[in-house]
Amino acid sequence: MSIIEKYFEGLTDEQKRQFAALGELYNDWNAKINVISRKDIDNLYEHHVLHSLGIAKVMGFKPQTCVMDLGTGGGFPGIPLAIFFPEVRFHLIDSIGKKVRVATEISRSIGLKNVTFAHERVEEEKGKFDYVVSRAVMPLDDLVKLAKKNIAKKQQNALPNGIVCLKGGELEREITHLKSRSIMWNLSDYFDEEYFKTKKVVFTAI
Repeated sequence: MSIIEKYFEGLTDEQKRQFAALGELYNDWNAKINVISRKDIDNLYEHHVLHSLGIAKVMGFKPQTCVMDLGTGGGFPGIPLAIFFPEVRFHLIDSIGKKVRVATEISRSIGLKNVTFAHERVEEEKGKFDYVVSRAVMPLDDLVKLAKKNIAKKQQNALPNGIVCLKGGELEREITHLKSRSIMWNLSDYFDEEYFKTKKVVFTAI
């Protein structure tokens, strides 16, 4: 939890409570349903919670912005972002039912009121959103093709509506023909830990 407060000052008591509760909840659920690698659960706050909040370091969302988390797994990046942006509406989807169940139960346990869930593939989702966020579920090209139908036309934020991905490694080739409408941030510019050395946030306008 201290790593979150290291980079994000001004959290409310409620946000601190919710972030602090994630450690025990994910440990308990992971013992029953494996949503985070057993070797990685000890790094929950750095590798999963803080990584998810990398989006909050580079982007702000106006109140009532609608965001879909595509392929949320156990709730990343959606749950940390929903805690951080309590006035933004998040819709978390995943094609694996047991993962959706874990994310739903954790969200309920910490009292999140701005999150909905669906056990479905993105092809089945009909809703419209200002942004689609995702954490390395597929190549950016494929993600754009699948999710562009879900991007709303009406704009209300500083950045145009589009897709926001947490990615790692060398991405130049992956975003080559999307470059004119993409922005890439290195998370190593914001977080000191070695884990973030190759981690990036990539935004693509739709």
